[in-house]
This record gives sequence, C-alpha cells and structure tokens, in this order.
Amino acid sequence: MISLPSQLQLLSDPFLQLPTETSVRVVWFTEFAGSQHFVKYGQNFNQIVFASTTQLTRTREDQNSKVGEQREKGSIYQQPTPRKIWRHEAEVTGLIPGVKLPYFVTSISENNQTIESDRFILSPQPKPETGVKILLTSDHQLMPMTAANLQKVAETIPQLDGIFFAGDLVNVPDRASEWFDDLRGNSFFPCLQGKANYTLEKNQVETVYQGASLIQNMPLFTAIGNHEVMGVFSEELSLNQQFNHPYPRFLAEILYQKEEEKINPQKDAKIKERWIRNRTFNAETYQEIFTLPNGDKNYYALSFGNIRLVVLYLTNIWRSPSLEPNIKGRYREKQADFNSPENWGYGQHIFESIQPGSEQYQWLEAELNRPEFQQAEYKIVMFHHPPHSLGENIVPAYTDPQQIIEKDNHGNIKMIRYEYPLNQDYLIKDVIPLLEKAGVQLVYYGHSHLWNRFMSPSGMHFLESSNVGNSYGAFLGDKKRSIPVDFTEQYAATGDPNGLEPIIPSLKPLLAEDGQPLPYIASNDITVFSILDTEIGTVTSYYFDTRYPESDVLKFDEFKLEDNKQ
Repeated sequence: MISLPSQLQLLSDPFLQLPTETSVRVVWFTEFAGSQHFVKYGQNFNQIVFASTTQLTRTREDQNSKVGEQREKGSIYQQPTPRKIWRHEAEVTGLIPGVKLPYFVTSISENNQTIESDRFILSPQPKPETGVKILLTSDHQLMPMTAANLQKVAETIPQLDGIFFAGDLVNVPDRASEWFDDLRGNSFFPCLQGKANYTLEKNQVETVYQGASLIQNMPLFTAIGNHEVMGVFSEELSLNQQFNHPYPRFLAEILYQKEEEKINPQKDAKIKERWIRNRTFNAETYQEIFTLPNGDKNYYALSFGNIRLVVLYLTNIWRSPSLEPNIKGRYREKQADFNSPENWGYGQHIFESIQPGSEQYQWLEAELNRPEFQQAEYKIVMFHHPPHSLGENIVPAYTDPQQIIEKDNHGNIKMIRYEYPLNQDYLIKDVIPLLEKAGVQLVYYGHSHLWNRFMSPSGMHFLESSNVGNSYGAFLGDKKRSIPVDFTEQYAATGDPNGLEPIIPSLKPLLAEDGQPLPYIASNDITVFSILDTEIGTVTSYYFDTRYPESDVLKFDEFKLEDNKQ
C-alpha cells in the first residue's frame, strides 16, 4: 500500500458536477476516509451540506508511475499497487438560476485534523433561454502544452460557464497519479484547477504553467474516450499492459458460458459481470470519479442554458497501424501470437455498440424525439471518435473488425489480418443521418490531436479541436497515413476518408511553406482552444504559440451556428 504524507491535505480541489435547475454536486478527493466531509456555502457561509463518501476501487500505481518518491521506473513499485482514495460528493440544493454563491469544502480526518479548500463559486443550471460560454476541449493526457493551453483559456475568456470535454482525459485511467499528482506537474485535476506546475521548454527557454482554476467554479461535462477504458485486470501485468489488452466482450461471454458451473454455480449476476469485466475491459475508475447523468451508462443527455447536449459512447481500442510482424496492430496480429488466440488483439474493436437496434442507438433515437431536445435553441452532440478528420485516427472505418485468417496448404496460419469496410462505418451510415435529420447544429469530437472543421451539405458543423497538449499530424497533400496497400478494402492515405473538404479558418489561418492557407492546425508548438458562445451563436477558435511565451493569444477562426428549432 502507498503511505500517506504526515500533513494531511485534500487530494484535489472541489469540482462541480451535474447541475439541475436548483442544485449542483460538489465533488472532491482525499487519501483518508475521514470522519466528516461537508460543503459550506452562501454569502456568509452559513449553510452546510454533508457529503457522502465512497472509495475508488481500482486506482493503483505501478513501475511506470511518476509519483511520490518514485522518480525512476520501478524504484518504489515493481507491480500494480492499490492506492486508497476516497471520493466525497455533496449535493447543494435550493439554488436559484443566475445566482452565484461562494463555497468551500472541509474534510475532517479520523484524528480530527481539519482541512479546508480555498473559496470558490457555485450555481445551478442557467435558465433554459440563457446563452452560455463553453470551453470545448479534449485529449489532455498529461501532454506538454495542456497546462499552457488552460492557462491561456482563463486569461483570454475570464467568464466561462462550463466545459465540454470530448474524451481522453488521461492516458491510463487506473493510474491514480495521472488524475491527481504526477511528478511532472500536469495531471488532469491540477491542470483544470490551477494547481499544475509544468515546465515547458521551447527554444531553450523554460516557462512554468499552472493551468487555470476552472472546474471549481463551473461544471465539467465529459465524453468517454479510449483512454478512459482499461483492458484486462491483473495484479502482475503493468498498468500500461492492462490498458493495451482489452478483450472483446462477446468472446468472454462465450468463455463464461463454458465455465459457469465452476465460476458461478449460483448464477449470481454480479459475479458474472465482475468475471467478464476483469477479462475484457471496463471504465470503472472514470465512472467512479465523475457523476454521470444516466446511471452506469457512458452516454447521456442534459440541458444547460439554451443547449441540449447529447453525449455518446463512441470509441474503440487504439492500435498501431504498423504491419510489422512483431506488432499487435489494427490491421494484423503479432506473428508470434498466431497460434495463441488468448493473446490476440482482435483489431480496433468497438467498446459499446451504436448499431441500429443496439441499446445506445435506441436511446439516441428516443432522445432526439424528446421535447427537451427538439425545443432546444442549440443542439450539440459530443463524442470521442471522429466522423470527419484529417488526422491519423479516423482510419480505418468505425466498424467491427472483420478477421481474416490465411493458412498454407498444411493448415498452418500464415497471417491474421483485419479489414474495416468503409461502407459499414457506423458513424457515417447510422449515426450522422440521425443527427442531421434531428437538426443538430454542431458535432464536436477529438481523438486525432489536431484542429480541423467541416460542414455537411445540409449545414451541420463538425469540429475537432484536440490540438491541446500535442499533435500527431494532419494528413493532406504529400503527408500520408500508414495504411495497408494490398488489402481488400481501400484505406485513405490522405484527406477525410468520409468525403468532406476541410474548411480554411475564417480569420487568421496558418500558412504553408508556399504561403497557402492551411485548413488545419497540427502542431507541437501551437496549442488551440475553442469557445462555444450561445448568446451570439458562434464557435470561436484561438491559438497560442508556446515558442513565444509573451506573445498574444490569436483568434483564428469563427463560424456561426444557425438557430434550428423544430
């Protein structure tokens, strides 16, 4: 187990979750169970509400953690080691829309040591007709420019109302320090709470960034990305190895049926679910950290001001595009594993179905027909995987991998490969037509770590604003994706494989070497953020060049969302 510091402190500042018309949840974390945890609020802090406490069940550290005294790999932890963390949540009720109240949280330890947070501001949902300013962000993942990005957000847009986060909050979700206290100073919560301490070196000049005090004062709405999903559970394999080895659930269910009498003779549903989760994949740490509006589902819808936000669980396991024989990749299995199915990766398999008839698809159909959605002034849909992008991660198609096993004349396996038919892309074939028909104005997503935007012929906007902490490039012109060339399916080496042309930024696009404007930003020096302002109906994007720490933040693109009431 991990030892506690002698002087107890809060593991995080409080942050705001799930506002309603008259309430909001306040959540914070400690490394002690404590005897009491509460929120004081109101103009004289004369109102108090006590918190309920739960313990996170899967948070651990391992040899790759950068935390506490472990500055070198494996110097403290040689294998996954449980880390005890408690979550405290208090629901502050009786609030009035538009009225902001000061608050702070207090935790009292078992030996009566009292720890208080700083003072922050809370409020409930804005009134339905109220315009709001929303930060659109994604793919933080402890990347180098994340703290700088958030610091510049706060300096540029001091009055924000909320944050829409399109997935990939951390890298390995069961590694506690990635959320709270990685030694590099750029963990998830510190960056969003102004407690980061990240040194960014550019041109031999070091600049320290703190991020910004954001989520203490405004609600955070998240979509789940592939980096919120852990693979098979193990007490021996490193957390990275567990993360990289999810197993398709339908295969585990087949195994379970064969072994049920041994595993679970009483046919207890909880035992079955735990057995399958431990052998496939799970998002338990993500689900335990955040207050999700739709029970244990990773998709939900809610109203915030004049927005109806629909959040979908659209993500799959990321695997390398390499075709080298030693790679367990998106297009092939590792050659050494051909005769060991238990080690197969099964390509880029999807974590939650969105096929017509699936539970999520039926839920989406119902949501798009609800009056709360149809009467909203702005209809926004957020998820992680891109339907349109110049990035690497849009290829192959978002569909179930088709496994092809090739054998020689003696029955020996020569190759195990995976195909992804473009015409079976669930996003393009099934989801986007639903959203267009329902009058959605903006589809917002991440995953490829760049900025680009598109518009469909019907006028629906698509935005990927994920060049936050770093970039993996844009593939246009001479720059080509790593794709198989001798497979049955054709895979797009450049451009948007789903047929839309990227839009050149409307104000100050970056220029290519030949002086032509670029329809994207994909940079490890320039960080980007976008602001949705529903008071005036615009989405505005800004960039900051970290090579010049004293430079201004520049507004480079703006487009208008048309009102689209049904």
